[in-house]
Amino acid sequence: MSRLHRVRRAGVIAGLTTLPFALAYRFALVYRVRAGYPHRHPSTWTPDELGLPFQEIHIPSTDGVALPAWFIPAGPAFAPGVVLVHGWESARDRTLPHAQILHAAGFHVLTFDVRGHGANLPEPLPMSVGEYAADARAGVVAMRGRSEVTRIGLLGHSMGAAGALVAAADNPDVDAVVAVAAPADPYRLTRQTFRLARLPIPDPIAWPLAWLTTRVYLKPRRHAVSSISATRAIRKIGVPVMLAHGSDDAVVPAAHLDRLADARRRAQPGAVTRTLVVPGGQHSWLYELPAYRAAIARFLAESLGGPVSPDEAAALAAPVDARRLPEPERLAAVDREPGGIRSLIGILGRRHASSDRVAEPGFPG
Repeated sequence: MSRLHRVRRAGVIAGLTTLPFALAYRFALVYRVRAGYPHRHPSTWTPDELGLPFQEIHIPSTDGVALPAWFIPAGPAFAPGVVLVHGWESARDRTLPHAQILHAAGFHVLTFDVRGHGANLPEPLPMSVGEYAADARAGVVAMRGRSEVTRIGLLGHSMGAAGALVAAADNPDVDAVVAVAAPADPYRLTRQTFRLARLPIPDPIAWPLAWLTTRVYLKPRRHAVSSISATRAIRKIGVPVMLAHGSDDAVVPAAHLDRLADARRRAQPGAVTRTLVVPGGQHSWLYELPAYRAAIARFLAESLGGPVSPDEAAALAAPVDARRLPEPERLAAVDREPGGIRSLIGILGRRHASSDRVAEPGFPG
């Protein structure tokens, strides 16, 4: 074989060796562009339409974004407060059923639009759990600044739940956390989006691809994977934590709850860790079930020291008529998907009418 043939052969082998990585990296870039920017849905409901008093405020975030928010007072009395964190492609009005429950049990409530969502402007960089956590921390700071609030709890759903857990780690201002349908960590989050998109990728390829895709996705904001992992965060949370999940959640499988609970119990065997798996429950709307309403009110009253006894809080919360809010016509098809949200089917192909970006790197609320 001539020297020229050897050089050509070596070049072909090198090309074939690097081709899979090049294709995977290209996949990750496309994923980041099309899946990193939430489609915003401004609120269509306000608290007063559900009989809740409220104040319209803005919360300053860590990087100067003024987050639109509602403060829903329990009354003039001193009482614990709960910060609500919505999920992906959701908005503060989607948290109002939880606000109804907590208001009935005597808690002050603060709910806001996470950056890039609701009434906020679009974000210039892809969003992740890191941004949810930063805005959840800003919500806690705003709640701490209110003289009528005695202690503070965080309640988040889906991506908002993961953000709440990350925000609560090493945060002395947080006294309890409720995480509903929380994804356990970024790699599993990304791997699950492949499944929801029905991409026929076998596990031996999908897991390394998820590893690479996650790192490429996070690169613009310079997040470390460990810094936005709910599993890592929950090991460090020293206050009571409640994990709630629907047994039939097709978006974030209930196995994520098991992983989070196991990580916490191994790291902090003596810490208060409550779990609630709702039989037949899906990704969204667990608040429609009396047992769920009673459980979260009981947990928060016990963990935050009032404003009423845990038994009384449960009794007040259980009969609340909390139900999903009717969607505007543009979102009517959402209710046909598992858990009442758009799934990730076609994540690399379907496009919004007004944008070339496709929804959901993670899971909306």
